[in-house]
Amino acid sequence: MIYVIATTPMKPENKDDFIRGHKACTVETLKEKGCISYDGNVSVNNPNLYVVVERWETREDLNAHGRAPHMKVWREYSSQMKTAPTVIEIISDAKVEKF
Repeated sequence: MIYVIATTPMKPENKDDFIRGHKACTVETLKEKGCISYDGNVSVNNPNLYVVVERWETREDLNAHGRAPHMKVWREYSSQMKTAPTVIEIISDAKVEKF
């Protein structure tokens, strides 16, 4: 199993639009092959930080998710609503990769 933690600092003035857009992305992601869970929420420690926790069956499924058409739309939509790039941590087989 592959775990992913993705954290995105949101511009406060775009927070509601960012969350609404991500919820739409979530609906499509949950339909993908190998997606066990995919959930995004505002951080309990920072109201302008969005945290996504994902679980995937395989790395191949996760890689396919990154290439999915709705993810391209999401990346374009959300790009102007961030104060910094998303930090992605991929956890599998007792190792952590950070992007």
